[in-house]
Amino acid sequence: MEAHQTRKKYYTVDQEKLAKYAKALSHPVRVFVMDFLANNIDKCCYSGDMAEELPIARSTLSEHLKELKKAGLIQGEINPPYIKYCINRENWDEAKLLLNNFFKR
Repeated sequence: MEAHQTRKKYYTVDQEKLAKYAKALSHPVRVFVMDFLANNIDKCCYSGDMAEELPIARSTLSEHLKELKKAGLIQGEINPPYIKYCINRENWDEAKLLLNNFFKR
């Protein structure tokens, strides 16, 4: 018997990506952020712009932005002391496609 056996993979790459995107969108604040950025498509937005629209602490918003960034749905451009956020178009389009295909079933 081999010392290191390869574990059988049960999930497809698309299933793993879909789960990652769905997890990132699993909180209303994150859905708000994506909607806010999608509606401001011509420009990126500073986190302060979003913080003014939400009844949460900036530190809480920062944690939600970090989750969206980790999932690849947004990207940030640092201009100290501010960070400007934009939708990561490629990943956002992929997430929409994966979600649409999943719900068509």
